[in-house]
Amino acid sequence: MDLQLKNKKALITGSTKGIGKAIAFELAKEGVDVLVNGRNNEEVEMIVNDIKKKYPETNPQNAFGNLLNRDDRENIYNNYPNVDILVNNLGVYEMMTYEKVNDEVWKKYFDTNFLVADNMSRFYIDKMLSENFGRIIFIASEEAIMPSGNMPQYAVTKSMILSLSKSLSFLTRGKEVTINTIMPGPTLSENVENILKDMYSNSSKSFEQIEKDFVLSNLPDSHIERFIRPFEIGRMVAFVSSPHSGAIKGTAVRMDGGLIPTIY
Repeated sequence: MDLQLKNKKALITGSTKGIGKAIAFELAKEGVDVLVNGRNNEEVEMIVNDIKKKYPETNPQNAFGNLLNRDDRENIYNNYPNVDILVNNLGVYEMMTYEKVNDEVWKKYFDTNFLVADNMSRFYIDKMLSENFGRIIFIASEEAIMPSGNMPQYAVTKSMILSLSKSLSFLTRGKEVTINTIMPGPTLSENVENILKDMYSNSSKSFEQIEKDFVLSNLPDSHIERFIRPFEIGRMVAFVSSPHSGAIKGTAVRMDGGLIPTIY
């Protein structure tokens, strides 16, 4: 299926690792010119070069910058004032009990997981509306609607993202601009893979068996009995970015491997 994304331009925040990196590669696979963002300029350049080597017909570019910093954001806006697709992927998370979530922690998560996405969306949405085409996609989590209690500071900010996405969607009435959220379940990022390997360093089992054992023990409601792969999320982002997805508006797309037990 041709997703009709060739020569579109996409900015993916936090795209040097994990889900963001996979999204950048999957969009480039569809012919999108991706803008790679991260705080480490060398890492950004490396990903840009890797994408260019793999998809030489595209034009990936360096959108280096710490998006928590206003000057860095303004620099990106000045260098790339127009994009067809904005993927708000940047976020932080860690296991933490509520007792340890003080005001400083709340501010860190609010600033990183919510305000950056709001600021980026605020800058690009008017341009998309004037061009009568655009896609803003937020990456949330199953924690947004099914908090585990293991990371309340993360769950709250991801719930906020759902509300922001829905609210912004009302601004797109009658326009070929869509604003949606994708809610992945537990995902096998590089960090998660390394944690699993460390946990089972003395085991002779294959990684596939280690992964399944862990999921069955810790995520028993999962229907896929494995972690979601980042590229799978990237493929979903590619479809939601496509002109074929115009009827998907203001939607929270669940991609949790069956983990959420409710029908809606």
